[in-house]
Amino acid sequence: MKVLFKILKAVISIVLAVALLLTAAGVICRTLPGKEADYSKVTNPHISVDGKTLVSAHRSGGDIAPENTLAAFKNCIESEDFNVDIYEFDLHITSDGKLILLHDSTLDRTTNAVAHFGEENVAPSTKTYAQLRELNFGENFEDVDGNYPYRGLTGDEIPDDLRAVLLEDVLDYLESNGSFDYIIEIKDAGENGFRAADELYRIISERDLLDNVVFGTFNMDVTNYVDKNYPDMLRSAGIPEVILYYFMCAFGIEPSEGFFKYEALQIPMGFSFIISLDNSRVINYAHRNNIAVQYWTINDAEDMELLKDIGADCLMSDNPALAYEVLNG
Repeated sequence: MKVLFKILKAVISIVLAVALLLTAAGVICRTLPGKEADYSKVTNPHISVDGKTLVSAHRSGGDIAPENTLAAFKNCIESEDFNVDIYEFDLHITSDGKLILLHDSTLDRTTNAVAHFGEENVAPSTKTYAQLRELNFGENFEDVDGNYPYRGLTGDEIPDDLRAVLLEDVLDYLESNGSFDYIIEIKDAGENGFRAADELYRIISERDLLDNVVFGTFNMDVTNYVDKNYPDMLRSAGIPEVILYYFMCAFGIEPSEGFFKYEALQIPMGFSFIISLDNSRVINYAHRNNIAVQYWTINDAEDMELLKDIGADCLMSDNPALAYEVLNG
């Protein structure tokens, strides 16, 4: 019983210490902006040295068109009302080694996979690309008026641009219409994640897009695999790296040269009242260390204004039309 009490006491002490550190870090970040970067020395192409916050279409603009579909990219490219600087989308690998665009770990939410295959929780890695092309990727898209304009389409009724789309087809379409940067996330972990990283590297290197792409993942095993095998592929920080960055930034710890292994922070605005990521200290410290700061998922106009004012490099938004209006207004 005494041993258990000592363990409990130690755990409580650690929790309190972490809470105090987080609170202190949050206060510092909110109140002390830190030293600005010397932008004449910044070399990271994803840092906006002119102070302009760029528009990124999150999931290719999933609020205004079916997410991660060619139709959504066309909607952005063909719009006369807004422009997109950076396209953000997600990748999964199929059973035959193709990279398709999809956010979730299964096809259930966005497609008619449950009805078509007669099963739930259908993962892309269990089907071939040809099988996935049979699905309607606009099945559950809800427009601003609450309608489902593509629901119920099956077989030949499904437009080609609402079917599963390959990474290379998206890049070829976009690059034929301009020059863009990309935020690309690999969703798979383990061996599937490694295979996805191999294929991603092959495709973007063949198209001479290594400098235009910032790769990201929530799976540190895939991050480590990329660091080892593709050190020239630019990447964002993983969750443990963001946490370490936050404390170093808050307490002004200057890193040794080459300490940070990533080119971008892809982060939310913050968590509750303790962790503050939406402030100029976070951005100034990042820019001094040649790191871009890209925020997700920003769909509120007031939040866009705030991040614009503190010098964010880009905002990923499900509504790029609104983001363009705010950032260029």
